[in-house]
Amino acid sequence: MTKTDRRRTDSIRRILRTRYPQVKTQLDYETPFQLLVATILSAQCTDRQVNAVTKPLFGALPDPDAFAAVPVAELEKMIRSTGFFRNKARNIKKCTAVLLKRHNAQVPRTLEELVKLPGVGRKTANVVLGAAFGTPGIVVDTHVARISRRLDLTRNTDPVKIEFDLMAQMPRSAWSGFSLHLIYFGREICRARKPACPECPLNRLCRYPHKFSGPDTPTGKKNTA
Repeated sequence: MTKTDRRRTDSIRRILRTRYPQVKTQLDYETPFQLLVATILSAQCTDRQVNAVTKPLFGALPDPDAFAAVPVAELEKMIRSTGFFRNKARNIKKCTAVLLKRHNAQVPRTLEELVKLPGVGRKTANVVLGAAFGTPGIVVDTHVARISRRLDLTRNTDPVKIEFDLMAQMPRSAWSGFSLHLIYFGREICRARKPACPECPLNRLCRYPHKFSGPDTPTGKKNTA
């Protein structure tokens, strides 16, 4: 990474920190276990919908023991509106069983242990580590993957490769915050279908070739993002 690239990345980080001075996960939770369950449910589902589901879910099933006791068919009904509910219910049940058997019902505090749990990949693990335990990590969701490519911070499409590309460009202490900054930015400005390029604070630093000059007219080639 050249000094010029480093300065550009630092400028992007600084602008995003200024625009979003306080960022946190949008999932509602009270314990690391609840955050783990909520993050599993968030796959292919909005945080708003997950929160609507987990409010009554955690009221009825507040801890691993309660999740272990509930029949999988009943859990499926409770999480149905998050999508892919059968697979999510199975993974949550299996994950809970492992936590009870191997971790004394406690959520592990390392990425290596977390990714061994059923239904938990690096994205979920980094969400839990960052939000619940304050351990830095790059969370590569659809926003982070899209925006990091548009900004030419990576040219990879594989989430793990994107994660490592971003990790190499900033200090470890910035990892979790940068992920959240990109997520906030993706929801407000750098949207998938029609990025708000004219009002984008990163416009001059952005190398995306299909920028929009207005609300309906892209410059250059047609935007296919």
